[in-house]
Amino acid sequence: MAPPQGTARRRPVKRLLIVAHAPSPNTRAMLAAVRRGAEHPDVTDIQVSVRRAFDAGVDDVLAADGIILGTTENLAYMSGAMKDFFDRTYYGVIGRTEGLPYALYVRAGSDGTGTVKGVERIVTGLRWNQCQAPLVCKGQYRTAFEAECEELGLTIAAGLEAGIF
Repeated sequence: MAPPQGTARRRPVKRLLIVAHAPSPNTRAMLAAVRRGAEHPDVTDIQVSVRRAFDAGVDDVLAADGIILGTTENLAYMSGAMKDFFDRTYYGVIGRTEGLPYALYVRAGSDGTGTVKGVERIVTGLRWNQCQAPLVCKGQYRTAFEAECEELGLTIAAGLEAGIF
């Protein structure tokens, strides 16, 4: 049934969850940039929620229509906080979030390879769908990382809003 004349059909708001471990000023700036991109004024039908990796839980993931994961590289692996997030939520969401679109960004002092592989093993088990290649910001910190993170947030939010992901 069509809406009454003079009224527009409102698209449902989709929820984008950002789960990140941001222990330093630089990683907090990257997280803020991801959020800024996701909350871009041109993206109107996305509700963004940001949770620290230690605080995000099963209910947050189950409520999400898409998720952006952010972690530091620690000893060639994801941060302990991100691993803790997966440890606490994995069995509560497995089989209930298949197809969940996700993206990953990594702040890597080295090459980020082990971090990306570790996260990918877990999300493969969850059967989440990768929206784009992981963003690995490696080497000495550069403010250009923030622009890349903002673009990531905008891309994922706009794709989720448009139904691409």
